[in-house]
Amino acid sequence: MKILMVLTSHDKLGNSGEKTGFWLEEFVSPYYVFHDAGAEITLASPQGGQPPLDPKSEQPGAQSAATRRFAQDNQLQQALANTLKLQQINAEDFDALFYPGGHGPLWDLAQDAHSIALIEQFQAQGKPVAAVCHAPAVLRDVKDAAGNPLVMGKQVTGFSNSEEEAVGLTNIVPFLVEEMLKANGGHYSRAENWQSHVAVDGLLITGQNPASSDATAEALLQRLK
Repeated sequence: MKILMVLTSHDKLGNSGEKTGFWLEEFVSPYYVFHDAGAEITLASPQGGQPPLDPKSEQPGAQSAATRRFAQDNQLQQALANTLKLQQINAEDFDALFYPGGHGPLWDLAQDAHSIALIEQFQAQGKPVAAVCHAPAVLRDVKDAAGNPLVMGKQVTGFSNSEEEAVGLTNIVPFLVEEMLKANGGHYSRAENWQSHVAVDGLLITGQNPASSDATAEALLQRLK
């Protein structure tokens, strides 16, 4: 069971002057779900090397058992510092694809040609693709075999408009995940703010927010079984 996890390389939060990147818990929680299930995990990002970590995800309130485990895990810290470049990746080498969130993907992965092609190849090869929180942004320009938006007619979720409003970034982000999924014809569903919610539709698995990290990873494992 080989799983590819793709992280953002983007570290600027629009024109706010603040930093962004990937959200720690949304990476390490699914990583350990996969690792503990015996999966072989490869990490990649558009630029390769160390992906930028959203500094807010290091704050005390954002910590979990998984983030504390990561703090002691030198092996994973090393792997994270040396992610492969997306252009080096071949879809045929993996069984599934997972995108952790954080605001970074809204800027780079949403329009990254290698990422878009990779998702299309995974779907064409009958392999599941999962994304959590802001990471469903990576589906924006992905097409199905007929040339329609991949999410058209599918059950999907992702960071909600009201959650973006709650963190005060509605006017900073380049687009709202919920709005994009709906505009592309997705059947968007959600739970209350910060509650776990996962949408599964065939080979496409999406999670709403950080609370959905584990459940999204578990749903991907179920699909692989």
